[in-house]
Amino acid sequence: MSRRLSVLLALPLAGFLVLLWFLWRGLGNDPSLLPSALIDRPLPVFKAATLDDPGRIVTPADLKGDIALLNVWATWCPSCRAEHEMLRGLASQGVIIYGVNYKDERDKALDWLHTLGNPYRLNIDDAAGQLGIDLGVYGAPETYLLDARGVIRYRHVGVLDDQVWRENFLPRIRMLKGASG
Repeated sequence: MSRRLSVLLALPLAGFLVLLWFLWRGLGNDPSLLPSALIDRPLPVFKAATLDDPGRIVTPADLKGDIALLNVWATWCPSCRAEHEMLRGLASQGVIIYGVNYKDERDKALDWLHTLGNPYRLNIDDAAGQLGIDLGVYGAPETYLLDARGVIRYRHVGVLDDQVWRENFLPRIRMLKGASG
C-alpha cells in the first residue's frame, strides 16, 4: 500500500476521532450555564400584550422598580410544570415574578394558571416568540434575575428548584439588595 493511500484512509478515521472528542467534551457541559450577551444589560426593548388582558400593553418600564424574576414558561413545557410549585412558593414569600408565556396558546395558558395557580405579577403574551428571541431564549423554562432598574443580572436555563434558588439566586439578590441599600 502506498504512503498516499495510507494517508487517505487515515483521514476519515482522524476526522471521526476529532468529532468524537468534541461530542465527549459537550456531554460534560452544564446546559444551565449557557452564556448570555444580556447579562448586565437592560431588558431588550419590547411592547407586548399581557396574557390576561390583550388590551394592556407592557414595556420594560413596567418591570422596573424592584428586584424581580422574569420567568419564561409555556404549557407545552413539562419542566415548566415541574417548577411551577416552586414559583408559587416564592411568590407567596413576596418574590416578584414576571412571566413570559413563550410560543403558547393564550387559552391554554390562562387555563393552566387558573388550574395550577398564578405566581406572576404580570404575564407577557409572547405567542410569536419575539421577546424570547430578543432575550436569547433556548427554550422554556428560563429564569432571569432583574435588578430594580430592569437590568439582567443573572440567567438560569432549566428548572428553578430549591437548590438553584439557594445557590444561584439568593446570593445575587442579597448582593443587589446590599448594593442598593
